Amino acid sequence: MNNAYFKIHEPKNEPIFGYMPASKEKAALKAELKRQSETVVKIPLIIGGEEIYTENTVKITMPHDHHHVIAECSMAGEKELKMAIDAAMAAKKSWAVMPWEHRASIFMKCAELLAGPWRAKMNAATMLGQSKTAFQAEIDSACELTDFIRYNVYNAQELYKQQPNSVGAIWDRNEFRPLDGFVTALTPFNFTSIGGNLALAPAVMGNTVLWKPSTTAVLSNYYFMRLMMEAGLPAGVINFIPCRGVDISKYVIPHPDFGGFHFTGSTKVFSGVWTTVGQNIATYKSYPRIVGETGGKDFIFAHKSADVEALSAAIVRGAFEYQGQKCSAASRAYIPASIWEDVKTRVLAEAAKLKVGDVSDFTTFMGAVIDKASFDNIKSYIDYANESPDAEVLCGSYDDSKGWFVYPTVILAKKPDFKSMVEEIFGPVITIYVYDDDKLDETLELCDTTSAYALTGAIFAQDREAIIHMEAALNNAAGNFYINDKPTGAVVGQQPFGGARASGTNDKAGSVFNLIRWVNIKCTKENFVPSADINYPYMIEE
Repeated sequence: MNNAYFKIHEPKNEPIFGYMPASKEKAALKAELKRQSETVVKIPLIIGGEEIYTENTVKITMPHDHHHVIAECSMAGEKELKMAIDAAMAAKKSWAVMPWEHRASIFMKCAELLAGPWRAKMNAATMLGQSKTAFQAEIDSACELTDFIRYNVYNAQELYKQQPNSVGAIWDRNEFRPLDGFVTALTPFNFTSIGGNLALAPAVMGNTVLWKPSTTAVLSNYYFMRLMMEAGLPAGVINFIPCRGVDISKYVIPHPDFGGFHFTGSTKVFSGVWTTVGQNIATYKSYPRIVGETGGKDFIFAHKSADVEALSAAIVRGAFEYQGQKCSAASRAYIPASIWEDVKTRVLAEAAKLKVGDVSDFTTFMGAVIDKASFDNIKSYIDYANESPDAEVLCGSYDDSKGWFVYPTVILAKKPDFKSMVEEIFGPVITIYVYDDDKLDETLELCDTTSAYALTGAIFAQDREAIIHMEAALNNAAGNFYINDKPTGAVVGQQPFGGARASGTNDKAGSVFNLIRWVNIKCTKENFVPSADINYPYMIEE
């Protein structure tokens, strides 16, 4: 046992590599892209530290070249999921009581491996498997994931410091125990960092985890699982189980030892999990913790005093970076009539310049959307707008002959409740509603009430009184709110991320507010001089 308090210093965000011409990092990434594009990786399940290959497999292709296979992934079924639960429960006995400094050391080593020797491998896998450009991969699978790891360890330390007051001969103290049972992490395709964080955050707090990655992000997620194992993560602490979502609902969530659910994905799926938990509530050994970040219909709202150049840049970057597949991507905008023509000219001119194509070409701004289902869904909205008298498609097209390419699309809505102003699309499509300058308050109310979501939103104005007024009107419309900035790009340690309403439980990934959801607090009172009295002083009569 140690007899010292070990201090983890507050992290600094991982620096973003620029991948400038002739730089070492650019050469390393290009070499790794070539290597991975010429390889078909056989991805196993990893249960209790063991690789398991199944007969049920799926082929993984590049979204920007959907005939090019880069991996073949084994899929878990009922048998393997039950094995994973058993492995997680067995590993918990030693993991939950491992001295904190050793648990922390494993994850701090993960961060150093990721920031160093694993950086190019993780970025290349994210680029090829999820069709991210070099910059989008760098800020995701290198920098943000590294930040998540470091800040989770630091924030765990800070959480453990939260202790009650003690009075007199009493010593009161808090112990932060992991949840009863196991935690299930169901993770999305759009951020490698979110995939890793949803699995590792509960593990940092002493929980053991079943990690179901998105099949369309399984290559980068698999490499991160291997990285954690190299860093010394004990067998069974995190079990890597690609599988069908329906099998998680059928075999994992109803299990009596199901202790928690960490999720990023669709509102529909998350609501289904709540329903399944409710139906099984009497069978659980404890009430499960359900934490999720779900859909969004993220907005940009401009005042007539807005800086038009900055506003236009925010629309283009906010809507089209990573093909609009960020949870926070700008999907609807409200622009006053007095500045609309100037905004339109700038946005359409900039959108026309964006190069769409193979992300291995470093001059590309946008890759392809993730798969055929996503392509078909986005296409249906563009087709609907083209055919509707209530909208005009100002720019935008699509082509699936080689990759799932959807080009930057701007829709002008003639009604504030037009379909693409209300429903989540998750693609490079932004719908704009132009409002009369004298109807600011009415339009602010529309922005607040049109969508069921409340994830991110941005306002643009130079008039400070207008900023105060707009912020108050949209106070509950976003969990992450931006003033004169695009509604994307939250940084771990700077802008804790999450939304409310139909956008999730707002438990703020990467912060102490998230970590506290993965512990049960035990408060111990020790009395150094216990009383032998039975009667109380009030019972004495003169």
